[in-house]
Amino acid sequence: MCELLGMSANVPTDICFSFAGLMQRGGKTGPHSDGWGITFYEGKGFRTFKDPNPSYNSKIAELVQNYPIKSCAVISHIRQANRGGVNLENTHPFTRELWGKYWTFAHNGQLSDYDSLQTGRFRPVGKTDSELSFCWILNKLESKYPEPPQDIVEMFQYIAVCCDELKEFGIFNMLLSDGDYVMTYCTNHLYWITRRAPFGKASLIDEDMTVNFQEETTPNDVVTVVATQPLTDNETWNRMKPGEYNLFHFGEVISCNTECLVDVEFALPKIK
Repeated sequence: MCELLGMSANVPTDICFSFAGLMQRGGKTGPHSDGWGITFYEGKGFRTFKDPNPSYNSKIAELVQNYPIKSCAVISHIRQANRGGVNLENTHPFTRELWGKYWTFAHNGQLSDYDSLQTGRFRPVGKTDSELSFCWILNKLESKYPEPPQDIVEMFQYIAVCCDELKEFGIFNMLLSDGDYVMTYCTNHLYWITRRAPFGKASLIDEDMTVNFQEETTPNDVVTVVATQPLTDNETWNRMKPGEYNLFHFGEVISCNTECLVDVEFALPKIK
């Protein structure tokens, strides 16, 4: 299956360190060699880089890794294809407009018997179950909220209900953002970590790279990173439970449907 990477931060932050670890899993340390993509929000706009080739030796991925684009919300994905061919239109993340905002979505998992899902005006371009699911969610949102909703948290809680429906079709791990908020939904594998002062060092699992965040941040910075599997081997990551959703805003959890700050820690042993 695929792997996800997301970030929510209270100040524009680059994701070069985490992306350096993820891109190795795209064909080198992992089997996810059927394309990759990343979307950075900047104000009301966004930048997306995609490539249907493996990320570990992609020149575009190398550019992203070495080009410190700063953002408060990032969605990324490396693909192991199971629905749809290996091509650009099937490469995540996917972006659509709703209520005058750009929404970005990436999915890890595989759905079956989903032909009954109605997408309304949001038509898939490619052939993946992922893009179709995204279009279905947007259609459900527009049907329930013809005008932009006033209660943002309630709206994301409704998205979580939609995700509950989708997981009945199979494995549905998801990242979703409107540029201000980053939402996660877990069926089986999804982890997150929030870094804040006092910052320390972190070492990647998939690449010989260590960073001292204290040298890269200010005492007021709050940065949350979400990944299918932990990216570092010397930090404690929070493991999401099946059916759990979290909503992050400027790096902080503002809504979840479980005790998302208690009894979900997962620590990887230090790799020698």
